[in-house]
Amino acid sequence: MSEAARHGYHPDSPDWTNFGQGQPEASEIPGAPPRVRHVDILDEDHEYSAVAGLWELREAVAEYYNREFRRGMPSQYSAENVAISAGGRTGLTRVVASLGSIHLGHFLPDYTAYEELLDIFKFFTPIPILLDPDRAYDFSRDELEREIAGRGLSALLLSNPCNPTGKVIQGETLRSWVSTARKLDCTMILDEFYSHYVWTGDPMEGFREVTAARFVENVDEDPVVIINGLTKNWRYPGWRVSWTLGPKSVIDRVSSAGSFLDGGATRPMQRAAIQMLGEDHVREEIAAIQARFRHKRALLLGRLSSMGIRTDCAPDGTFYVWGRLDALPPALRDGMDFFKKALEVGCICVPGEFFDVNPGRRRADRMSRFKGHVRFSFGPREENLVGGLDRLEAMIRSHS
Repeated sequence: MSEAARHGYHPDSPDWTNFGQGQPEASEIPGAPPRVRHVDILDEDHEYSAVAGLWELREAVAEYYNREFRRGMPSQYSAENVAISAGGRTGLTRVVASLGSIHLGHFLPDYTAYEELLDIFKFFTPIPILLDPDRAYDFSRDELEREIAGRGLSALLLSNPCNPTGKVIQGETLRSWVSTARKLDCTMILDEFYSHYVWTGDPMEGFREVTAARFVENVDEDPVVIINGLTKNWRYPGWRVSWTLGPKSVIDRVSSAGSFLDGGATRPMQRAAIQMLGEDHVREEIAAIQARFRHKRALLLGRLSSMGIRTDCAPDGTFYVWGRLDALPPALRDGMDFFKKALEVGCICVPGEFFDVNPGRRRADRMSRFKGHVRFSFGPREENLVGGLDRLEAMIRSHS
């Protein structure tokens, strides 16, 4: 963003489109519950919150997962299976800080912030696992078992749906991954911040969500840790309220890590978050998100394709398109070059090499397999997307 600012970028400028945007529209959208305009502050809110979070919110999070994904199952989540933190990065940092001296697997490509996250703590060893663009980033259960057993992985970190590719592990495939984690005692750390942005299935059949919580057999024994929150799925990124869901023993360690890392989330925002986990609120929000963003997904995919920007796979989830530049004019086939040229026409995007998560910079930058990729977001408003797409199209034509 500093490079964009040097080119005159301002977030409120109508002459700029931020295709690099990592947040969804946070304003009113058709069919969604009204946006929260006021938050009550009680006398006790001037005091510290418990590091693990307000008990009432922890109960509400547990009830949300039990109600939506675990009806009739004998093992149910409780407040003790939940810890609240101030945003997703804080939640992830707490989890990673609670790991021991282990081998931690992570996939390439994946969320850019994992690079710093996996580099800051030196007591575990990050092990990259390469996904193949020619296979649309598919990864089978057999391959997963081989990687865990062969590399001695005690934990695995991934975003699902995946940022940046939009790949979604779901249904029986996700069930098999959870089963593999259980069988090999490998903790799956799932960043599920885009779990409401799922584009598979018939939209006329209603909304869809994806979560590994659906396939956990015993909430206190299965090695499955989920991180989610209000940022993307409820479209409140400024509230900085997230949660970690997992076995009680993990939540105890995560909360202990939070006592020295961050101290906990703010009390008023935690209390205000409780109402958003009610059944009607959740379902209305998801339905509105999927109607609004499905349309923008189709718009972005269609326009990029007409410009010659291809995809290894159309996104099944998230609000990103992982674009390939190899069919563009030669001057625009490198992600960094495309990024710089796009700034000149008031557009921001994210070069693909930033998602080639490389803790400690152990691999030379020139070796990145994603130099010819760019991530485009359809998080902004539609009218802003259209203006940016028009400018990108003119830029590409000028190099033909």
